[in-house]
Amino acid sequence: MDMSLTDEQQQLAKVERSWLQRHDSVDRLRKTLDSGGLTLAPEAIQHAAESGLLGLLTPEMGGTHADLAVVSEVHGHAASCLPIADLAMAGWVLGQVRAASAEAAVSGKSLFGIARRDARMPGQSTPVPMAADLAGVVIVDSSEAGEHALLLENPDLVDMSTLDLTRTWGRARIDESAAYRRPLPIGTVAFVRDALVVHRSLDALGAAAHLLDMTVTYASQREQFGAPIGSFQAVKHHCANMEVSVQASRSLLYASARSLDSDNPIARARLAAAGAAYAKSAAAEVAGTALQVHGGIGFTWEHDLHLFLRRIKVDQAMDGTVAEHRAALAALQTELSSLPSHSAR
Repeated sequence: MDMSLTDEQQQLAKVERSWLQRHDSVDRLRKTLDSGGLTLAPEAIQHAAESGLLGLLTPEMGGTHADLAVVSEVHGHAASCLPIADLAMAGWVLGQVRAASAEAAVSGKSLFGIARRDARMPGQSTPVPMAADLAGVVIVDSSEAGEHALLLENPDLVDMSTLDLTRTWGRARIDESAAYRRPLPIGTVAFVRDALVVHRSLDALGAAAHLLDMTVTYASQREQFGAPIGSFQAVKHHCANMEVSVQASRSLLYASARSLDSDNPIARARLAAAGAAYAKSAAAEVAGTALQVHGGIGFTWEHDLHLFLRRIKVDQAMDGTVAEHRAALAALQTELSSLPSHSAR
């Protein structure tokens, strides 16, 4: 882990990684691939509730997005189908509007996802991971009247077919008449957008870090011409480039996560866009290089490489593509350039 993390954050990552190793998500996934019946594991929900992860962002727990970041990365590394960041953020929003279901959300009795209204899909939310397993979806939205949260319980879902085999995805149809609506503080919608961007990118980072570990192990074991392929200079360079991409992404995304805990919305938006643009692109490059180093075995169904590659590709598309984040960053920079120097600071 990044040594800039606090002792508590490193311990949190260690404990969560240990639990995920004992409850192998990929092994469980392999048993359901043929039947197509991937669902959230009851023991994973119980663990998230009992360990306080579902309520991490609530005032009672006093956790931060920097804390949640280490959990997001670890779950991406394990290919866990539990959308831990989405669940924690939904619990936080429900607490903000004092919804009766807030306690159920953080205790694991009723899980809620979080999304925004999708301007490109009228009447639908942005994609929600494991939506079919949730009790509802919290939609943060804005209008001329201000910002508000819509709570859709047992929503009508539009199932999505994606490359990702490690999670299911769906969109909630927004029924205004059936929704529980409460006002939100101005700026909440932008904050949730930035937070989802950062945590989706952290998930891709975790998957890329897993592929790096997998590739280094394979290169040290696979032999050609009587020597491990990891001793060949070309393969060394591939692995080194993967390491640089993972470490650079981690540094940038943890800076982005820390900015979510600040009160500077401009810096937060810039770091979220910059972190996502770099990390999503870097994760896809790591996946491609991992496939190249593994050679023929990396293309097989039996090897786990494709599971992480698919996850990265879908993370890359959700909550903004690399091109969209770059465009957002450029627009922010243009806007800042037009401001007086004291305002830009």
